Amino acid sequence: MSDQNNREEIYSRPVRAGKRTYFFDVKATRGQDLYMTITESKRRFDDDGNVHYQKHKIFLYREDFANFEEGFVDAVEKIQELMATGNYRDPIAERKAKEREEPNELQQEDAEVESSDDISFDDL
Repeated sequence: MSDQNNREEIYSRPVRAGKRTYFFDVKATRGQDLYMTITESKRRFDDDGNVHYQKHKIFLYREDFANFEEGFVDAVEKIQELMATGNYRDPIAERKAKEREEPNELQQEDAEVESSDDISFDDL
């Protein structure tokens, strides 16, 4: 096993995001320096239908945290600004609208139960 795999993992936070999962892992080096790995994991299928996970990893060192955060926040704010112009797609809003148009099975079952009840509290 490589030295990289032997680093002590102190904290791990998975974030599920649709077809992807992001892992934020805090680790320590042998010298007790902290760093973070950010891993994007996507489930894929090969030609035979077998599942495998494609992973991309970023190593983020403590001395770079502030610059990384500044760049990340700046980019997120720019995206929000650009989205407000209406010139770009909003897949989150599109997904929410679709969910409102096509209620899921549980919502449909609830609606069927409600509509099949002929008795209301006023009838009692």
